[in-house]
Amino acid sequence: MRYLWLHGFASGPQSSKGRFVRERLAERGVGLEVPDLNQPAFRELTVSRMLDQIDALLHDDAAVLFGSSLGGYTAALWSALHARRTRALVLLAPAFDLAASWKERTGVDELRRWRERGEALFDHHAWGRKEPLSIGFLDDADRHDPFPLPDAPTLVLQGRRDEVVMPDLASEFVRRMREHGREARLVLLDDAHELTADLPRLWREIDAHVP
Repeated sequence: MRYLWLHGFASGPQSSKGRFVRERLAERGVGLEVPDLNQPAFRELTVSRMLDQIDALLHDDAAVLFGSSLGGYTAALWSALHARRTRALVLLAPAFDLAASWKERTGVDELRRWRERGEALFDHHAWGRKEPLSIGFLDDADRHDPFPLPDAPTLVLQGRRDEVVMPDLASEFVRRMREHGREARLVLLDDAHELTADLPRLWREIDAHVP
């Protein structure tokens, strides 16, 4: 069984949460793979490309998937599209309802300029600079289910003070999972989007959930 971490938007393999969880799993004797989903070009990032990258990494293997923000949404979507392949899911501030949330946050005028130019600049936190992103990112997001329902036991860790991914999205996802007879648990933490205020608590929740 493989263990795979999917980082968030404009993040990377060296994110503090990813490193922390990788170190804790290593103490169990488990290796955590953390691919760089910015590659081969951040400008052409899409959810569909991320799904293809997971396919290429896992082949036919079963997996435990971890996902942060955009990576959390993508992990849930991949699991929903590949029945019985995921043994457990850990979603950290998962960016459900991706396309609608981005449109609302971007605003009508900025969205129009993004579409006219074909690309817009965004802060890339891992690289410490602004990077262009194609409007194809948003068009692709529009084609995917805003609330995919995986068949794996799912732990959702969400900050109450998150201003990037609204906490009610996590609540709605868990409600829909339970409505369809799927196993999901929501843990609300006194934290913002980064979920780094209490890493030992974060690990206790994860450690109790993943095989």
